[in-house]
Amino acid sequence: MRLLVVSDIHSNLTALQRVLKDAGGFDELICAGDIVGYGPDPGICVETVKKLGAMCVSGNHDFAASTGDSSNLNVYAAEAIAINRRLMNPGQASWLGGLPRRLALEREGVAVAVVHGSPDYPLIEYVYPSEARMRAEEFFEATGAGLLIMGHTHVHFIHRSGSRVLLNPGSVGQPRDGDPRASYMLVDLDNRGIEVKHRRVEYDIEAVATRIRRLGIPEMLAARLFQGW
Repeated sequence: MRLLVVSDIHSNLTALQRVLKDAGGFDELICAGDIVGYGPDPGICVETVKKLGAMCVSGNHDFAASTGDSSNLNVYAAEAIAINRRLMNPGQASWLGGLPRRLALEREGVAVAVVHGSPDYPLIEYVYPSEARMRAEEFFEATGAGLLIMGHTHVHFIHRSGSRVLLNPGSVGQPRDGDPRASYMLVDLDNRGIEVKHRRVEYDIEAVATRIRRLGIPEMLAARLFQGW
C-alpha cells in the first residue's frame, strides 16, 4: 500500500497540484493538518483534499478558519485567516470544523497515528527534528503507533526506531527549511516494513505570491515563499 503523506498545504493550490502530479499513483492520501491559512486558495484546497478521500486531522489554522478564533495565531496569520474565511463557503468551513485532532488507523497491519502538533498537544505543539529524536519513544508509547505522522513545523524529518517510524513530511505550501520547493513524502507499507521517500517539487511561486498580494494577505507571507523560511 502506498500512502501520499502531506501537511501544511496552507491554501497553496498551485503547490498541491504539483505534488499530486509528481507523486503519481498512490492508494491513500493522509494529511497532517493546516489545509488552509496563509495562501490564496482555501476553498479549492479543501475541495481537492475532500475529493481525494483524504484522511485528515485538524491543524491550528483549520481550527481558526472554522471557528473564527485566531487567538493562537500571530498577527500575520490571523489576517490571512480572516481573508481565508471570506473566501470559503459555509460547507467548506464546516468540513474543516469536523476534522478530528487525532487519527488512529491500521494499514497493512501497521498502526498509523496522525496528529498536527504532537500527541500531547495536537493543535499547537511544535516538535522539531532534534526534539522528535529525543521524544520518539515517548510518542510511540503514547500512540501505540508503528508509523506516527506529525506536521506543524513545516520542517521535514524521518526518524526510525527499530521497525517504527516517526515522520514529518514538511510543508506543501510554505516550507521553512530553507528550500522553497513543496515538500511531501511517499510511504510504502508491505511485508518488508515501512519504506519512506521524501520528495521536493518546484512550483510557480511567483504566481502564488501575486495572488496573495492581490487578496490583501500580508506581504510577508508572499515574500517568504521565495526563501523557504
